[in-house]
Amino acid sequence: MRYPGLTLRILGSGNPAMGPGKAELISRIEATGSISAAAREMGMSYRRAWQLVEAINASFTEPVVVTAIGGKRGGGAVVTGYGRQLVARYRAMEDKASDAIADDIAQMIGELRKPVARRKPR
Repeated sequence: MRYPGLTLRILGSGNPAMGPGKAELISRIEATGSISAAAREMGMSYRRAWQLVEAINASFTEPVVVTAIGGKRGGGAVVTGYGRQLVARYRAMEDKASDAIADDIAQMIGELRKPVARRKPR
């Protein structure tokens, strides 16, 4: 089980090679077959999604997403088998990390201050 307050990032050369946003982007590209559609679903610009895909591919020894430009069907993007394995491994790592500290997270969440209800101005 993944806790929403836990964020796992894998650093490569000081930069995040994989994190929750990149894993989600890869998954959405897999589902839609399109960087543009995945970006829209995530509420980000196509340019930002394209930059993330380039960064992901540059971070790993094998391509994670491959693209086709234009043509009759307008191009598209495909997540490679390696990319699918990478996301599955990342999700498994998130689950392991969450499980390992679940009791600690639950205790800390229980110790958080409750938000103070603010009255609406008249």
